[in-house]
Amino acid sequence: MRPDTPADHTTEAERLLRTAARYPEDHEPLLLQAAAHLELAGERARATALYDELLSAPGTEHPHLVKALNAANLWEYGHEAEARAIIDGIRAAGPLEAAPWEIAAETLEAHDELEAAHDYFSTALTLLIAPGEEVPYATQSLLTGRHRVRRLMGVRHDAWDELADTLHTAAVPLDELHDPKRLWALGSSDPGELRAEITRLRAELGTYRTALSRPFPVAVLHWPQAELDELLTAYPGLGSEYASHPDHPDHLARLEAALRDLHATGTPNLGIVTGTVPSYEAFAASEAASPADPDLLPQYATTLAARGRAVPWPPARSAACWCGTGRSYRDCHGGAL
Repeated sequence: MRPDTPADHTTEAERLLRTAARYPEDHEPLLLQAAAHLELAGERARATALYDELLSAPGTEHPHLVKALNAANLWEYGHEAEARAIIDGIRAAGPLEAAPWEIAAETLEAHDELEAAHDYFSTALTLLIAPGEEVPYATQSLLTGRHRVRRLMGVRHDAWDELADTLHTAAVPLDELHDPKRLWALGSSDPGELRAEITRLRAELGTYRTALSRPFPVAVLHWPQAELDELLTAYPGLGSEYASHPDHPDHLARLEAALRDLHATGTPNLGIVTGTVPSYEAFAASEAASPADPDLLPQYATTLAARGRAVPWPPARSAACWCGTGRSYRDCHGGAL
């Protein structure tokens, strides 16, 4: 059962904190989930303490995301000046991931700072979207958020608004979903207006359900060459999965091909997780299963993705390739795109 009451959220947060103590390699995503439950439980000071713990720990993988979540939480319980300072700091740092920008911009929007939110969304998109390249899944929500803010501001569409409209797949257009006059319709006695609003709400609900059904990327499992060699030496029974990969370059090429096939079928939110033999063996032990069982491999990949270990695919063509060569994606596996 999903947590529903504040007490349920506190209980779930405590469970996640115990889990984080047992699995230090997944400390960061588990503490972020625990902090979210504490916020929902109204224990915002405890949530801030967890964010501060993450920021003070060495090796935090997504410090700007933690800072953005902390700022949003701080503003909600009276620490506006500190929240604003954190948001300004994120902008100055210019992180190359969408989530911190989105959370900070939506925090400004939620507190009626529409001009600042619009500027924040626009700055992020300028930084993260390269002209002529496909918009990454994680960045699409920045376009949607900017579109929403601009509708609230009453300004005309621009090229990014048109791109947001193009990427939007729900039956009800973004202009309707983001229409500021929708609030008036909720108090209308006109059956036609109420039916139209119900249709819009259903479209929004469908979009949210789609996002919730895939909270982490659909990920393929990548093995560095040394790890793949060790895996097949230790567990030759997995040869049925990797026998068609006579060398490591072929393994990488097949991963890229699999991702392109998924992308071509319309599967959103794709990623790559990198496996190691010790991590895989520990996962098998936690599942009371044999590492030689091929059916365990996709479960392992899904678990890594759920723990925040997935690298989004495709990367920007000018960014480093996901395979670890150090070359740009354009010059490596993205060359045929």
